[in-house]
Amino acid sequence: MDAHQLIKRGESEKIEFKEFLKLKDEIGKAVSSFSNCKGGIILVGVADSGKVIGFSVGKDALEELANYIKRNTDPQIYPSLKVEEADGKKVIAIKVNESEEKPVFFKNHAYKRVGRSDHLISSSEIRKLAKEEKKKLNWDEQVCGDAKLEDIDEEKAEDFLRKTKNERNFYIQPKTPLKEVLGRLELMRNGKLTNAAALLFGKNPQKFFLQAETRCARFKGTEPLKFIDMKVFEGTIIDQIGKALNFTLEHMPMAAWIEPGRPERKEKYEYPPEAIREAIINAVCHRDYSISSNIQIRIFDDKIEIWGCGPLPMPLTLEDLKRKHKSILRNPLIGKCFFLIGYIEQWGTGTNKIIKECLNHGIPEPLFEEIAQNLVVTFRKSKLTKEYLDILGLNERQKKTIEYLKEHNKITK
Repeated sequence: MDAHQLIKRGESEKIEFKEFLKLKDEIGKAVSSFSNCKGGIILVGVADSGKVIGFSVGKDALEELANYIKRNTDPQIYPSLKVEEADGKKVIAIKVNESEEKPVFFKNHAYKRVGRSDHLISSSEIRKLAKEEKKKLNWDEQVCGDAKLEDIDEEKAEDFLRKTKNERNFYIQPKTPLKEVLGRLELMRNGKLTNAAALLFGKNPQKFFLQAETRCARFKGTEPLKFIDMKVFEGTIIDQIGKALNFTLEHMPMAAWIEPGRPERKEKYEYPPEAIREAIINAVCHRDYSISSNIQIRIFDDKIEIWGCGPLPMPLTLEDLKRKHKSILRNPLIGKCFFLIGYIEQWGTGTNKIIKECLNHGIPEPLFEEIAQNLVVTFRKSKLTKEYLDILGLNERQKKTIEYLKEHNKITK
């Protein structure tokens, strides 16, 4: 239905008129209202009476309004905005879908649509909505707004299927239609793409989820003060894992030693690459994508920190990570797809594998911490560094003996 027809129908439970673009807060309230109810359309440039005022739309006007709505809604709302004509004048049509996650707040207040107006939602209603939310789908199972099949990169989906065949013998015929492939992977809901589909195979996942990125930095020294190098990786979450791991390996120092009685020099990474890879995969797979934060990998002279987004899923504790525990997936669809390409095992063994890799590599166990509601894994260098051995005043023969013992896993600290 075009703008002219909508204007003829007048304001209703699903149609709202706003006279001026500068009424951003009023527009934001309407976005919250429609998100918490059955969705609707806001026409900007139309008076309450239905008279078309229109205005000149600058090239950045739509983007600025979309960003304003995203910044001030929680959970973030990504409405569809486009310029339409009515009575020979330009108006903005803002399409708002009913939110999968309720209540939706605008500037810390939640609204609902009652007739032709927006009303504050009471505290008791908010509690009721929150209780209903608990029974709903996981975030990655929810429908991804206005995402369409054209937003999916078929080559990435095909590459994924090649990996599933090799890793788990999960096979889908190469010429199977994309929609059917996504359906077989349970990445469609009621004929629409899920959030997981957009993150795994989207041409531009950040079009829908600005926060779905991985930030990597190499810092000088032992504090996050001065950058040596920094990169922000976007694209699919599968691509981000590979790029983040490559960045980390590029900036990871090599340990070198000479075995007693042998002339050749040996080298290895100071941290076990498999453990780093496992920690990055865990951070991407288990992060809370509903919060506006990003995964961070911080590389220092003495340690590597991998910051996830969000705390451990209940009822896991930090102590559980150091022993056998159940696999609890915050994002089950993403987890299933990661399993199919051999990224995870779904047995709750990932953190145990990280610990084992570190000990086998001759470095201390990693630290598992929750800092500011985020799970952080810290890999620490062996304390028996060349500098530390120099301080101890050991001779060259003693140093070589310690290096040999470290390499053969006789000592870890």
